[in-house]
This record gives sequence, structure tokens and C-alpha cells, in this order.
Amino acid sequence: MAYDGELVQRIRELLTDDLDVTDKRMFGGIAFLTGGRLAVAASRYGGLMARVDPEDSETLILRDGVARMEMGGREMTGWLRVDQEQLDDEQLVEWVERGLEVARSQPPKHG
Repeated sequence: MAYDGELVQRIRELLTDDLDVTDKRMFGGIAFLTGGRLAVAASRYGGLMARVDPEDSETLILRDGVARMEMGGREMTGWLRVDQEQLDDEQLVEWVERGLEVARSQPPKHG
């Protein structure tokens, strides 16, 4: 399955004023990074891959259409998958802002 081009465009529109955010093909989707740290991605499996504070994960997965992110059969701490149906404009803004906040709280990656 390919990533959702419309979702990518919606994320780009939210980030037009964020000069420190770049996008890059990763994991078969399009990832959005700040300081070299991945914040969110339009997943090749559909929906959004979102970086979150691990302490918030237990509460956030109680929401409809939100699940722990797994890659290669391994649970990814601090990452959640959000179904496309749960990404109206307001919800998308919340997830993108959350991802950026967590990514920006990490030291920048160089190289």
C-alpha cells in the first residue's frame, strides 16, 4: 500500500511557516522532521505515524483509531498509529503539533 498523498499535502499545508521542518521519504511513506528528528509521517500502511511522549501513550491509545506503532513485529516506544478516519483537520493539527513538540524536545541530530 502507498502513503496517502492527500494526507501528505494536508501536513505540508500545516507546516508552511515551520522553516525548520523538512520532509523525506522514509519507511515507504513521507516523514516530517525537525532538527533531524522525525515528528510525524504519512504511513505506507495508511493513516499517520505520530511521535508522542511515552508517558502519554496509555491515555492516547484509548482513543478510537489509535494504536501502538509496530515495525518488524516490535512495538515502537513513543510512537502511535492514527487511522485516517481519525484525522479531521482539528485532529491532524493536534497530532502534528504533538509530534513536533516531542521531536523538538530532543537534541538535534547532525549528519
